[in-house]
Amino acid sequence: MAQLNSRHGERSEWHQQWSMFQDEEVFLFLDWIQPATLDDFRDRDILEGGCGGGQHTRMMASVARSVTAVDLNTTDLAEELNRGSENVTFVAGDLATMQLGRQFDVVVCIGVIHHTDDPDRTFDNLYAHLKPGGRMVIWTYSAEGNFLVRWGVEPLRKWFLRFLPRLWLRWLSQGVTAALYLPVHTIYRLSMFKGLPYYEYFINFRKLSFERNTLNVFDKLNAPQTRFTTRATCQRWFSATRFEPDSISIRPYRGVSYSLVGIKRLSDPT
Repeated sequence: MAQLNSRHGERSEWHQQWSMFQDEEVFLFLDWIQPATLDDFRDRDILEGGCGGGQHTRMMASVARSVTAVDLNTTDLAEELNRGSENVTFVAGDLATMQLGRQFDVVVCIGVIHHTDDPDRTFDNLYAHLKPGGRMVIWTYSAEGNFLVRWGVEPLRKWFLRFLPRLWLRWLSQGVTAALYLPVHTIYRLSMFKGLPYYEYFINFRKLSFERNTLNVFDKLNAPQTRFTTRATCQRWFSATRFEPDSISIRPYRGVSYSLVGIKRLSDPT
């Protein structure tokens, strides 16, 4: 999904990414929002923080009363994909500073918050746009379990890959994806190797098309920046002072990310 911040807002990486790729895998979206479900979005007013190419917007719009989809530089792509959806409004804006003048029943931010300049500030502003009693859903890359990407891919991206034309980066992503197929479909199928890095992650790899796996690789190589979220940060964001304690879910997903869900308190605890 697209990065939203002021310093990098004019960069074209995200617009180029969502011009080249689609993300139509419903099962992934349903996995990422658990324990929430699409039924929890039914007839609700939803704020989508970072709509990217608009694929998730379309999924939610099929059940929601309304979706307000915010992104800094991809709303034209998302609007085109959702043309004809009368319950969707697109807003070009920065998630950390936007002031929409209203609160929503549901706030959803999938794969975006870790790409912002200041995830804490972004979270606080998303939270401010959530009604008391409303549901917040966030999916974010985890610091835990991502050491190879953090200390291997990230330095390579910062010092070299960010200077490549995006088409070259797509070709590179296709090559990396192709090279992964042999190990993923052999040793990564054996339970004796469960301790290998990304063992859980590659379960989904085997379910996805080559093009969708290429998008996953491209996303890692293309992002202008990534700030991996620690479990401690998740616990601070989804604290019992903000959310109903029984509603808080901080769930590791495939060893490389967190799915975060909570219902905002009706009032501050005394």
